[in-house]
Amino acid sequence: MKLFIFFALVMTTPWIGHAALKTETVEYRQDGTLLEGYLAYDDSFQGKRPGVLVIHEWDGLGDYVKKRAAQLAELGYVAFAADIYGKGVRPKTVEESAAEAGKYKADRALLRARALAGLDVLKKNPKVDPHRIAAIGYCFGGTAVLELARSGADLSGVVSFHGGLDAPNPDDARNIRCKLLVLHGADDPLSPPDQIAAFENSLRKAGVDWQMILYGGAVHGFTNPEHGTDPSKGVAYNEKADRRSWEAMKAFFAELFA
Repeated sequence: MKLFIFFALVMTTPWIGHAALKTETVEYRQDGTLLEGYLAYDDSFQGKRPGVLVIHEWDGLGDYVKKRAAQLAELGYVAFAADIYGKGVRPKTVEESAAEAGKYKADRALLRARALAGLDVLKKNPKVDPHRIAAIGYCFGGTAVLELARSGADLSGVVSFHGGLDAPNPDDARNIRCKLLVLHGADDPLSPPDQIAAFENSLRKAGVDWQMILYGGAVHGFTNPEHGTDPSKGVAYNEKADRRSWEAMKAFFAELFA
């Protein structure tokens, strides 16, 4: 995998109550493909600090994942929202999102390579302590960060928010070198009980340090208000699960970066 970082556009973002928050649009490459990520950090902090890689849902890098990156920056982290699909590839419909995500779910090696490219950008940032880095992901991004962990990436921890748990090669769990926190809807129709059991068993066999929290009444996509509030559709926002999962992530990071 070849990676070249060649452009960064810096701008001050007027987030209410946090004037020191800054963002950068960062162009970089993975094996010849141009990608466009989004960096967020609090410029008032001095010295190196932990970094958090953030991977988007199946509709690509948009406002939702940028908001999450900003929230992480407000907590004191340097957050980099990676671009898995490529610059300008931003699906507009469910059908387009499914088709684009499907390319990477079918090619886990490519998915890992794109995630690793984003991780490399974050590690090279001068504000980041490269030995204290975590990765989080939502839905498709949850699948991506779990694959990143299975690749053997050098990370402190990984957090999956309602991500896909299936693995073409379950034995790859033996490559995991970091701690895992999996935050999942107990009623997620995309994760049947046998899939959850297989996921847990792969981690047990590999001796991974892992936690899994299931939120009662929550289905797929429970952290995103844009999904509506009707769980009968299988994808819906759940305010309690959203809030509780974010707090669980914060506690996990406190342990990782103590």
